[in-house]
Amino acid sequence: MKVTVVGAGNVGATCANVLAHHEIANEIVLLDIKEGFAEGKALDIWETSPINLYDSRTIGSTNDYKKTAGSEVIVITSGLPRKPGMSRDDLIATNAGIVKNVTAQAIEHSPDAKIIIVSNPLDVMTYAAYLTAKIDSRRVFGMAGVLDTARYRAFIATELNCSPKDIQAVLMGGHGDTMVPLPRYTTVAGIPVTELIDKSKLNAIIERTKKGGGEIVNLLGTSAWYAPGAAAAQMVEAVVRDQKRIFPTCAWLQGEYGLNDIYLGVPTKLGKNGIEEIIELKLNDEEKEMLYSSANSVKEVMEVLDNMDVMSS
Repeated sequence: MKVTVVGAGNVGATCANVLAHHEIANEIVLLDIKEGFAEGKALDIWETSPINLYDSRTIGSTNDYKKTAGSEVIVITSGLPRKPGMSRDDLIATNAGIVKNVTAQAIEHSPDAKIIIVSNPLDVMTYAAYLTAKIDSRRVFGMAGVLDTARYRAFIATELNCSPKDIQAVLMGGHGDTMVPLPRYTTVAGIPVTELIDKSKLNAIIERTKKGGGEIVNLLGTSAWYAPGAAAAQMVEAVVRDQKRIFPTCAWLQGEYGLNDIYLGVPTKLGKNGIEEIIELKLNDEEKEMLYSSANSVKEVMEVLDNMDVMSS
């Protein structure tokens, strides 16, 4: 069993490290374009195996996709962060080009793989990978909701001074300020969170969740990596071990929730085939309005990509 992580930066290396420590695959290939970078990270992770007592082998590669051949799952974290003076469209064009190139090479060597996108802007990069891979959309999906719900649940656990293990939550929509946390579907050991936290505090937690990535950037001067890397690894585990876990996932919608031809965060069941089911919740009017507003924002960014030459060149 082999899993490949493309991009050996902070998020990719963290993902590979979690996968190794949990022995989720026999072999974890870490690939990067920077000479020796993935090899160094992979070696450093492997050298923890006698300390942390696991057998998963981490192997590094500088842009040699032959080493990724036969991967069960491919996690793509590649891409550049938005730099000062860079427009949204510039970021989309740059990262779509990277994701397109990576996806094409990865799927050539692992035609049966499931592809998990972590690169930003998340929803549109998942769309770019889908257009490139030309495989069943259930095998191309994005990691956003697992991270966003983790932040949401962590903030609730802090507020209630309780274990995060007891908190379950659903979150939908695009990755970013338009995400749609759903307090009505949020529970603490089965108790509705609305019975434990008053509305104003809960709204503050929701707003903090929406800006969770920005909060980390403001503190560190760079993007988060521990939580995103662990979130991606959790999705890999659900696929590799056929766990049938219910996770919020950036998925290709064809009529679900009344939406078509869009990658958007919705509850899904993840197993050995990738997305095995898209779960349609009964949303109230307010929740539907928020979801459609989020979908419109994502659709606008997808149309920006559609109007570029990057995917056809």
